[in-house]
Amino acid sequence: MAGVLDALASYVQNMLTEIAKEEVHILLGVTGEIGNMGVKLGDLKNFLVDADRRNITDLSVQAWVKDLRRAMYEATDILDLCQLKAMEKGPSQDMGCFNPLLFCMRNPLHAHDIGKRIKNLNERLDDIKARSVSYEFIDLGSYEDRGGNMVSPSSGTRETSWALDESGLVGEKIEEDTRNLVQMLTQEYQTNQEYRNIMVFAIVGVGGIGKTTLAQKIFNNEIIQQEFPKKLWLSVNQEPNETEILRRAIIEAGGNHLATGNTKAALERALIEALKGHKILLIMDDVWDHRIWVGVLRTPLVNAIVAHGSRVLVTTRHDTVARGMLAKKPYHRVSKLEYEDAWLLLKKQVVGNGNDDEQKVDVLRDIGMGIIAKCDGLPLAVKVMGGLLHHRKILRSDWEKVLNDSIWSVSQMPEELSNAVYLSYQYLNPNLKPCFLHYALLPKSTVFWKSTIVAMWISEGYVHGNSYNLEAVGEDYYNQLIARNLIEPNERYADQVVCNMHDVVRSFAQYVARDEALIACGSETSVTDKHNSQNVIQLTLEAKESESKEVEWSSLQVHRSLRTLIIVGQMKINPGDSFSSFSSLRVVHIEDGNFNALSESLIHLKHLRYLSIRSTDTSRLPENIAKIKFLEHIDLTGCEDLVKLPSGIVKLQQLRYLGLYCTSINNIPKGFGRLTNLRTLDGFPAHVDGDWCSLEELGPLDQLMHLQIRGLEHVSSSSFAIKARLPEKVRLTYLLLNCTIGDGDDHRLVKEEEQQQIMNVFDELCPPSSLENLVIEGYFGRQLPSWMTSTSIAPLGRLRILGLDDLPFCTELPNNGLCQLPNLELLQIKRAPAIKHIGPEYLLLHHHENPRAMENIGSDLKIQVIKCPNLERINNLPRLHNLYVIICPKLKVLEGLPALQRLVLEDYGMETLPRYLHGVNPRHLQIDCSLSLLTCIAAGKSSPEWGKFNHIQQVKAYSGDKDSPRKWHVLYTREPFFFETNISRSAIGEGNELTMQLLHHPGTALCLLTGEYVRLERIRWLDYAHMLTN
Repeated sequence: MAGVLDALASYVQNMLTEIAKEEVHILLGVTGEIGNMGVKLGDLKNFLVDADRRNITDLSVQAWVKDLRRAMYEATDILDLCQLKAMEKGPSQDMGCFNPLLFCMRNPLHAHDIGKRIKNLNERLDDIKARSVSYEFIDLGSYEDRGGNMVSPSSGTRETSWALDESGLVGEKIEEDTRNLVQMLTQEYQTNQEYRNIMVFAIVGVGGIGKTTLAQKIFNNEIIQQEFPKKLWLSVNQEPNETEILRRAIIEAGGNHLATGNTKAALERALIEALKGHKILLIMDDVWDHRIWVGVLRTPLVNAIVAHGSRVLVTTRHDTVARGMLAKKPYHRVSKLEYEDAWLLLKKQVVGNGNDDEQKVDVLRDIGMGIIAKCDGLPLAVKVMGGLLHHRKILRSDWEKVLNDSIWSVSQMPEELSNAVYLSYQYLNPNLKPCFLHYALLPKSTVFWKSTIVAMWISEGYVHGNSYNLEAVGEDYYNQLIARNLIEPNERYADQVVCNMHDVVRSFAQYVARDEALIACGSETSVTDKHNSQNVIQLTLEAKESESKEVEWSSLQVHRSLRTLIIVGQMKINPGDSFSSFSSLRVVHIEDGNFNALSESLIHLKHLRYLSIRSTDTSRLPENIAKIKFLEHIDLTGCEDLVKLPSGIVKLQQLRYLGLYCTSINNIPKGFGRLTNLRTLDGFPAHVDGDWCSLEELGPLDQLMHLQIRGLEHVSSSSFAIKARLPEKVRLTYLLLNCTIGDGDDHRLVKEEEQQQIMNVFDELCPPSSLENLVIEGYFGRQLPSWMTSTSIAPLGRLRILGLDDLPFCTELPNNGLCQLPNLELLQIKRAPAIKHIGPEYLLLHHHENPRAMENIGSDLKIQVIKCPNLERINNLPRLHNLYVIICPKLKVLEGLPALQRLVLEDYGMETLPRYLHGVNPRHLQIDCSLSLLTCIAAGKSSPEWGKFNHIQQVKAYSGDKDSPRKWHVLYTREPFFFETNISRSAIGEGNELTMQLLHHPGTALCLLTGEYVRLERIRWLDYAHMLTN
């Protein structure tokens, strides 16, 4: 990974420059050696551009690059050793700007050893440089020079889903293919008796040609939505886990996967129960082996006796898979893009829609068509090229460089790899290359948030910049990979915090990193038998539950050069197992597995920067954790057995992230405020010990950007809250304030003095004006904090997201509404009985003389109100696009909402549709109601409810029972007219006599926040929760 070399070389070169500046070479007695090392590194750095190009296909160059890479890794180990020695001694008072390396060099006890190691490394670099002559590398200068006119950016197998990003759709062909396949899936066929209910259809094509996009288009098609009450999307991929596939199928079907065991038989029974009697569409995306259907899913679907007309649609690269699944012939083969459609797609990626640069791009059509020809009609390749050209100036010379690049003619790469991706990779900024390769090595089936990935990049040394803003720089890298279409935002998550990587892109990246990275899936053989163990620096292991034998920790010991270890799932750990063999580790990420037995041995990892042990059995951390001096990131989220932090944690001066959410930690050690480098602090417990309160420790933490405080009911005095000094934290963008006493439906009596006390405490927790996300949970005061009122002198002008969750004792709201919220995008109010009215005078800007000031509201405002029993009016919100009303029985007025696009109403006690529907005209209306009301709606034009909803373009109404919340439906489209229900005519005629079936599903209200199509178990609150908790 030569891209990593460039970053390492720059780091070492910068440090050596500092040494020369301070004349440290004189102290070491190696004056010439230090100077020579800087020169050699500079010379080698210029060769890296050409070496990077040839490394992918030239075996001899690959050997040279490996040697240089190992030398650079040793250089970083030496520098780490210097820093460790300096940290042990502490900085001198007269050093000014503390340079640990410099301090170490001035210590004569260490100088000889360090000098000798540098001298040896220098000799190795001499040899490497001498060998480079035989390769005749071209001095292409820096990567920045290669990018010349590049526009400056602004300051596993992928897990696919049904959500469709329509920005990449062009042309009529995909519409035609969609119509044809929808017709095939919905028409009647005469089939043999055994499989008459489950016919299989196949979409076949090469990687990157658009199979998944076509399947998503079909899944979201209106006719499909109306025809199949149950639709399941399964992203299968190359090495599927049988039990995990069954579990995900159960979730997709709305079943309860938690109530069953982990055995295949138990999961099959649960899937049968969830599907029994339903008409289903199962889409299996990216299938590589027909046995996942034949041996895993077909039997439970057949035994479920699904309704006639049920279908399976599979996407695959191989005809053999379609044949093995007995798919109906002929298979649908996705054709390549027509030239005109490809040109439209390329332009979309370069300039977007309606951009003034479109005319400039049209002038370069001839060159663009040449590039498209080299993409061979593959949509993915066209998108990647569009992402590359988007970052270059719209000049003929720049586009011609891309068109005429020699990479298009490279023939040594495996046939299935894309030259378009290769070319895009070569044009990446050097800082982006290692980040791109690292992303491709993450486990396939695990969701990694943007913040986690950026933290890994920082810990690996891939992110360059001032320590003050490393997270912002890392996020910029992440966004640049999105802009270049090398990773794709997952549409199920807002703010692009989760992305996918297409198989073709991932395959290329893994090919580039093949000599240093090992990706294994639950097989001990795959861990030990692949690659030269001394070359592997990153190991990713997904331990499968279905494996009969767990992978043993001892089997990893051969990889002694590891710098990154990522494990998802259980390992077999024997007595005596430890980290002692992995002294070079920088990153350890272990999730959903066992870790407790290894915990004490963490102190062997002197170089460790990143430690994440999410949802493991960890009950303790080593008391001498302070010996791991480089630790920057500790994530303990979900470690429920962990009850305390070691006292030594307060000595970790480099710590930037600490996650305590969903642990049993209820207090923190005194001196915590010394961790002044912290940027993120999740799940911080508020507690009092005599005249000391943990909130005091927050005072010095002025670099915090993300803060969660829980258990604020334990704070006995507002004076403690003052010491947290929240208004001074000018970098803070996210704040969660939590009380546990008001959580849930617990309406126990709270003493008046307790209410007054919590109000006083919250009044002193005023956030800074930089805040963008604010969540208040379980607050039991009578009124909201004074800093949220309209008269506040510090309005939250930058706030985008506001969550008011569980305020059961709040009996008073600000008389004049909240403070100004001109940038509000999402407002969620849950279980807040005091709220009777939501309008402009409540939300914002009510005291502005200019009514046009309302235009300052976010352009796509979403409001969700959940279990607010006294809410009566929502009106005069001209920018409101999405409104969710969940169990608010007194709501009578809904008006002044001209931009409303989606309205969701849920109340299973609803007997009639609300009259306020006459006054609104959303494009989409979704209703979850009582069976008696649904039966009345199903009568159509003869129903007294018809006039309330027939003016709305699309209506979906549902009801059900405990086992199937959406068992019955009514689907209506105004133009072109469509009306369908699965309620029988006899039931409609007897509708008034039907017994109403009340239903409350605990996950229903929350999952509605995810938008288009609610799937009660599949799309969870977490899909939007990151907006409020990450």
